[in-house]
Amino acid sequence: MLRTEKLRKVFRSGDSDLVVLNDLDADIEDEEMVAIVGESGSGKSTLLQILGTLDIATSGEVYFKGVPYSSLSEADKGKLRNENFGFVWQLNYLLPEFTALENVAMPLRIRGVGNSDAGKAAEKWLERVGLGDRTTHRAGELSGGEQQRVALARALVNEPKVLMADEPTGSLDARTGEKIAQLMEQLHQECRMTTVLVTHNMGFAQRCNRVLKLENGKLETVSLSQTMR
Repeated sequence: MLRTEKLRKVFRSGDSDLVVLNDLDADIEDEEMVAIVGESGSGKSTLLQILGTLDIATSGEVYFKGVPYSSLSEADKGKLRNENFGFVWQLNYLLPEFTALENVAMPLRIRGVGNSDAGKAAEKWLERVGLGDRTTHRAGELSGGEQQRVALARALVNEPKVLMADEPTGSLDARTGEKIAQLMEQLHQECRMTTVLVTHNMGFAQRCNRVLKLENGKLETVSLSQTMR
């Protein structure tokens, strides 16, 4: 589903270069749930953004289903994101003046889907994340866990092939975070999608098919027992 070849990302820091990704090779299979772990500042979020076409590498290549990103225009990348990727962040970025249903429907409305059809799809996904009774509530009227469920529904309303999540439980307490982790694992299996998860939560990482550690600019597979150390 996703593949990188000799991916390199360098940031200029004063008079020197900061290399965060260094000839990184990775393969993520269709319907696989992969966790990317590593120390803060190791480049995990940068890697996720490059995979999601939200950032570009200094050199190297990323492929989605065999198509190289370097062959895509910015418009093509936008179409790829809108049709194939869903994103969940540590901060939910909900629009506070809109209801839960309106927030979830937004990606469909951007695609040109009519208000009625977008609303029905949003209602369906709010039901699936356990918020069928919160459709008319505005973001500020919801708890942190409920807001993250709305953000998850918004990410999935386009029924993407790949869900990309960057610390989706990072701002939640342990109990609420565990419920979100359970929900994401359940939806991953039910929707038969590919999930790429950046997390510091080792319990969440253990729910994945594979755990990859980003260190010194490269990825290596780690065993589940190693993630608990």
